[in-house]
Amino acid sequence: MSKILIRGAKVLGGEVQDVLIDGETIAAVGTGLEAGDAAVIDAEGQILLPGLVDLHTHLREPGREDSETVLTGTQAAARGGYTSVFAMANTFPVADTAGVVEQVWRLGKESGYCDVQPIGAVTVGLAGKQLSELGAMHDSAAAVTVFSDDGKCVDDAVIMRRALEYVKAFGGVVAQHAQEPRLTEGAQMNEGVVSAELGLGGWPAVAEESIIARDVLLAEHVGSRVHICHLSTAGSVEIVRWAKSRGIDVTAEVTPHHLLLTDELVRSYNPVYKVNPPLRTERDVLALREALADGTIDIVATDHAPHPHEDKDCEWAAAAMGMVGLETALSVVQHTMVETGLLDWAGVADRMSHKPAQIGQATGHGRPVSAGEPANLTLVDPAYRGEVNPAGFASRSRNTPYEGRELPGRITHTFLRGRATVVDGKLA
Repeated sequence: MSKILIRGAKVLGGEVQDVLIDGETIAAVGTGLEAGDAAVIDAEGQILLPGLVDLHTHLREPGREDSETVLTGTQAAARGGYTSVFAMANTFPVADTAGVVEQVWRLGKESGYCDVQPIGAVTVGLAGKQLSELGAMHDSAAAVTVFSDDGKCVDDAVIMRRALEYVKAFGGVVAQHAQEPRLTEGAQMNEGVVSAELGLGGWPAVAEESIIARDVLLAEHVGSRVHICHLSTAGSVEIVRWAKSRGIDVTAEVTPHHLLLTDELVRSYNPVYKVNPPLRTERDVLALREALADGTIDIVATDHAPHPHEDKDCEWAAAAMGMVGLETALSVVQHTMVETGLLDWAGVADRMSHKPAQIGQATGHGRPVSAGEPANLTLVDPAYRGEVNPAGFASRSRNTPYEGRELPGRITHTFLRGRATVVDGKLA
């Protein structure tokens, strides 16, 4: 059916309303709406949100289809309530040309579960030496607006300045993986008490904070936009807060795992907790939550980083860095932000849909739940409680740090332009 009536949902966690979807559009929002020939979904007790938008996803295709494909990654995204994801450029080959970003964009179109917006590499091959074809990627069918060497830092200040100048011409943004490479050589985890006790190489907070400080000043000098990927320390929060107070055009993201997990977990030597930037201290976690609540940190982004079994089922030093996150992100945010009273559901919609869509210029996403808007929506059952079981993931990889942990909330339905991609928690 082309018509769907969602009956009795709490829109953005507020008033109980009915929402009528007709084709690709929300036809009406109100109480007591007539179903007519529409399929009816009883959403009593559920929260209706705009479809989530992830500004930081690794889909691995082309080149690492053993970890993830655009199809499996977008299926995982739909299961997590997402209707749009931004695919990072560290593929094989690197997404540093119009041809590669168009390939990823077309694969997203073919998958049908989620809109895929490729992110273009800032430098050729992520090598940090020469700017990529930024203009050509923007002018391509993929219409790239976000550029990042994520996985690596654009550590050369001149290259970073040139990138900021270049993207300014068409309203783009550079998303920086803030990691001073010389300060993190051989790093295995957060530098602190735990790393000292375990004898593991430390990744100091200043390695992140020094790059952020440099880049917000460069953005101010150039008059361009900079976005900070996976901000992870209390000091980084203070630098971004200061930059915003000066009127610098900076935005920042935090991952779900940095809102919940700490470096104490590394004592287990379980490589599932190995990630870049590393899990930090309890003090950092609390600072990140407060910063997300007060708007210093603009958005939640998953940094969904799938890895095959053999890249994680090994000794700590040899293990790959990264965690899958698309299918658990909203549950972690409910647990850390909503159930602690730091955010309401309207705030969640802002941090996980409206703002990321705005930063990435994801047309048709992050829109209000109102008549005439695209029907990109997700329904959440906030009362659900259950243990995370990666065996049931849609993602091709299973490297979740939450296995066996009880988390709240479950996505029951996701709609991409009025078409159900998830029904009753299962892929349509």
